[in-house]
Amino acid sequence: MASVVEYKGPKAGYCCGYCESPEGKASCGMWAHSMTVQDYQDLIDRGWRRSGTYVYKPVMNQTCCPQYTIRCHPLQFQPSKSHKKVLKKMLKFLAKGEISKDNCEDEPMDSTMEDAVAGDFALINKLDIKCDLKTLSSDLKGSIESEEKKKEKSLKKEGSKELIHPQAIEEKLGSGEPSHSIKVHIGPKPGKGADLSKPPCRKAKEMRKERKRLKLMQQNAAGAFEGFQAQGQPASLLPKAKSNQPKSLEDLIFESLPENASHKLEVRVVRSSPPSPQFKATFQESYQVYKRYQMVIHKDPPDKPTVSQFTRFLCSSPLEAEHPANGPECGYGSFHQQYWLDGKIIAVGVIDILPYCVSSVYLYYDPDYSFLSLGVYSALREIAFTRQLHEKTSQLSYYYMGFYIHSCPKMRYKGQYRPSDLLCPETYVWVPIEQCLPSLDNSKYCRFNQDPQAVDEGRCKDLDRVRVFHRRAAMPYGVYKNHQEDPSEEATVLEYANLVGQKCSERMLLFRQ
Repeated sequence: MASVVEYKGPKAGYCCGYCESPEGKASCGMWAHSMTVQDYQDLIDRGWRRSGTYVYKPVMNQTCCPQYTIRCHPLQFQPSKSHKKVLKKMLKFLAKGEISKDNCEDEPMDSTMEDAVAGDFALINKLDIKCDLKTLSSDLKGSIESEEKKKEKSLKKEGSKELIHPQAIEEKLGSGEPSHSIKVHIGPKPGKGADLSKPPCRKAKEMRKERKRLKLMQQNAAGAFEGFQAQGQPASLLPKAKSNQPKSLEDLIFESLPENASHKLEVRVVRSSPPSPQFKATFQESYQVYKRYQMVIHKDPPDKPTVSQFTRFLCSSPLEAEHPANGPECGYGSFHQQYWLDGKIIAVGVIDILPYCVSSVYLYYDPDYSFLSLGVYSALREIAFTRQLHEKTSQLSYYYMGFYIHSCPKMRYKGQYRPSDLLCPETYVWVPIEQCLPSLDNSKYCRFNQDPQAVDEGRCKDLDRVRVFHRRAAMPYGVYKNHQEDPSEEATVLEYANLVGQKCSERMLLFRQ
C-alpha cells in the first residue's frame, strides 16, 4: 500500500479567513488520492495539514498570517484554572442541570477560546464588580469603621474639612467601581507633615512577606510534629496533614455523578473513513448539527452547508484505515468523536489517529449548548483520549492542535495548552512555545531554530530516487525523466520533493500525466 498524491503547486493571492485580506494568503497544495498514516504523520511534521482530501502547506514567509504547526504534550499536561472552570461547569450541568451565567463562549479548535489566563492572574471587568459595605466581611468592615473614627477624632482636633464619611464610601462602593479606585482624602493641614507619634503605614509588600514567614513557621512546626510522631507520639495530638496532590485531568473529567443526575453525557468514537455502520446510522443527525453550527456561529446562508460540502470537508479522508497488532484498539485513520447528551448528538470532534499523535481537525456543536464552552471541553477530552491511547501504544504521545497563528489574536488560545511546541518553518525542529513567543511579538514570521548553521535535514538530497506514478506504473524519477522533454518538469518535482521531504518522496507516488 502506497500513498498516491497529485501535486498542484503554489497558490497565492486568495482571501484569508483570519485577517480578511482579499489577496494575502499563499500556500502549496496537493490532492491525496490515498495516504498511509505514517506518510501523513511525516507530512504534518513538516508543516502540512489536510482539509478533506486536500493537503496543503502555507508558504510561511509569504502568507499574510503565518500558520505554525503546534503540538501539546498530554503526558505532562496540567489543566489551568480556566480549564478547570470549564470542566466544573460541565459537571454541575450534568449533575444538577445548572447553567452558568458567565457565558463567554469559545469557538472550536480552528478558531478561538473563551478566556486566556496568564499565570495566576485573571482580568476582571470592573462593570462586573458590584459590592457595598454589606458584602464586606465583618472584620474588614469593622476595621474600616474603626479607622475612620480614629481619623475623624484626630482631624476634628485639627479642624480638617476634607473628611469623607463612611456613607460616602458606601455610595462609592455601590456605584459599581472597583474598590481600589476609592481615595479618602484625609491629611494634615498645609505645612504639617506625618504624625510622628503614630507608627508608619505598612506597605502591602511587607505584609505579604510577613504572611509568608508565618506560613513557613507553621510548616516547620508541622515538620516538628512529624518528628514527634516518629518517636511514638500519638497521632491524635498531631494536626491532620493536607493533601497537596492536584486532581488529574481524568479526575476532573470523569468525576462520579449522583444516581439522580440531571443529564447523561457519553462520548463515542466512530470511524468516518471508510464509514463504519455507526457512522452511517448517525450521519443525518451529525450533519444537522453541523448545518446549524455553520449558520449560527459562522453566519453561513442556509444553502451553503450542504450534505456534499459537509462530506467533502469533514467526512472524506485520504487516510487508509490500519489495524496493526501493537496499535490502538480502534486502529489508525480518521474518526468522529461524537458527544451524546441524553441520547442526542450535541457536538462532534473530527480527529485523525496517527502513529505518534491524535491530530485535531475540526469541531462543530449545537449552538444551543454554547454555554458549556464545548471548544475547550472537547480539547481537554481529546488530550485525555490521547493519554488513554498512549497506555496501549506507547509511541502515541502527542496532541496536535492544527495551526497556531500569533498574528491573529483570536487564534492564540492554542498556546494555553502547555507544555507545547511550535515547528520551526525552516529546519522543522520542535521548539518550546515559551522560547518562540518573544520572537513572534516582534515579527509574524520567525525561524525558531537558534542555530544559524542548522538546515532542513529532511530536504530532498537525491531527486532521482523520488517515486512517480506514470501510465499505471510506479518508477523512480531517474527513470521517468528520460522520457520527458518538458524543461519545467524537473523544477516542479524538485519543489514537491523539498516540501514533502526525502523520506516521503521516496515512499509516496507522485502522479504524473
